[in-house]
Amino acid sequence: MFHERLRGVAAALALGLGLGLGTIPAMAGTPDNVLVIADKIDDIVSLDPAESFEFSGNDMLNNIYDTLVELDPNNLGPLVPGLAESWSVADDGKTYTFVMRKGVKFHSGNPVTAEDAAWSLQRAVKLNKTPSFILTQFGFTPENVDQRIRAEGDKVIITTDKKYAPSFFYYCLTAVVASIVDKKEALAHEQNGDMGYGWLKTHSAGSGAYSLKLYKPSDSYILEANKSYWRGAPAMEKVFVRHVAEPATQRLLLEKGDVDIARKLTPVDIEGVKGNSDIKVRDEVRGRIMYIALNKKVAPLNNPKVIEAIKYLIDYDGMANSFLKGAYVVHQAFLPKGFLGAIDDRPYKLDIEKARALLKEAGVGPFKVRIFVRNDQQRLEMAQSLQNTFAKAGIEVELRVGTGKEILGQYRARKHEIYLGAWGPDYPDPHTNASTFAWNPDNSDEAKLTGILAWRNAWPAKETTPLVEAAVVERDTDKRRAMYEKIQRIHQKVSPFAEMFQAIEQVAMRRNVEGFVAGGSIHSAFYWTVKKN
Repeated sequence: MFHERLRGVAAALALGLGLGLGTIPAMAGTPDNVLVIADKIDDIVSLDPAESFEFSGNDMLNNIYDTLVELDPNNLGPLVPGLAESWSVADDGKTYTFVMRKGVKFHSGNPVTAEDAAWSLQRAVKLNKTPSFILTQFGFTPENVDQRIRAEGDKVIITTDKKYAPSFFYYCLTAVVASIVDKKEALAHEQNGDMGYGWLKTHSAGSGAYSLKLYKPSDSYILEANKSYWRGAPAMEKVFVRHVAEPATQRLLLEKGDVDIARKLTPVDIEGVKGNSDIKVRDEVRGRIMYIALNKKVAPLNNPKVIEAIKYLIDYDGMANSFLKGAYVVHQAFLPKGFLGAIDDRPYKLDIEKARALLKEAGVGPFKVRIFVRNDQQRLEMAQSLQNTFAKAGIEVELRVGTGKEILGQYRARKHEIYLGAWGPDYPDPHTNASTFAWNPDNSDEAKLTGILAWRNAWPAKETTPLVEAAVVERDTDKRRAMYEKIQRIHQKVSPFAEMFQAIEQVAMRRNVEGFVAGGSIHSAFYWTVKKN
């Protein structure tokens, strides 16, 4: 059965790539100039950088678009020039100037200009999609953004509403939402004043190392190399990413040589392939935090004692030492290790009796609850572990399982009860997670702050919101570190979140693949760095 299935997938790879592979055996391996990746990509909602906010979509777009300032894949952290060759901040602490790189062209052949850059940032603010808050937190609104972000010759001038730590502002510009879009190409497909939004949901208009050749939602996508890329043409002429939901199938495809990289193997599969001399495994600490969140619009999940009890009903160590071994480490704070202000505090452990006592104090008897979870093997195993331990305290759990897109849609609409999922930072500054886990300026349904996790779970975050606002403008690094440590310790006690694990991505790949970077704890995947020996 698996053999036939593998042949079907391999044939699909060949046909999808359009490389004339139909006359060779299905198990012949991948071409030297093509990178084939088995992954889970059913979480992609949109290919418009103004809207994309999921791991898989951002991996793709990180290779299609450029930003003004970027991160070096070989040394993640320090900023390097992107489409801006230089940048500076004025003495007022609010006015930033970016000088555009000369001679760069979009995939369409149109030149990349300061006007394109200013328009792209303006567009993201005006469309006001989920990730727009990364930019609007600097005081930009649809009404003022044309004045506050503007092009002057070969320069982009950006004026924020107040002084911030400059590194915080620059790091926000490395996010996918700050990608520079080909204005002329996007507007050529504009409908009813949407600035090309409808078209860009399934197409691309970037200047990056790759352009989009084919996209099939929840199935696959193919990227084609930009041979005139300003950094130099990528070694891989095509990148084919295929949605392969089952880790066992990913492993078999990798072992047969039908894919070059498998990104979603289980710890058991990883151990299994380590003995194969044709395969190597790269461990990369990621910024991804696995957590559960309780919707405070739902009783009795809005009871502080119930929230605390649930934090004692999680078998953190049991999961980390069994089916998650090697893929996650226990981590109970919203800032990943490696970030300024990250803490290692672990105030919670599995304690059934303590949880029962807390539920009794709350005056809550046995009740039923649904856990909303994506159809992913590891997440389902986590959910089943929670189902088992919750039951020991009289909480009956029903698992509401769906695709990443389905579950995220319900979560963003506040229609969940308990959500089990992951969150990754959008830029390498602690505000990226503090501003979503511990900040909520407007808890009303009408606010629709879908990019803010505190809002999604109807938590006003009154205890931490003012602290987050103070920390983001603090320029003294030591003081800022201490502020984030304090925020996290308050968050651990009073929020409806239970952070459980930090991810270690174990990427299995064929021995001849070099240069693949998953993005570390702060960014998305890089395909244009890959070579085959």
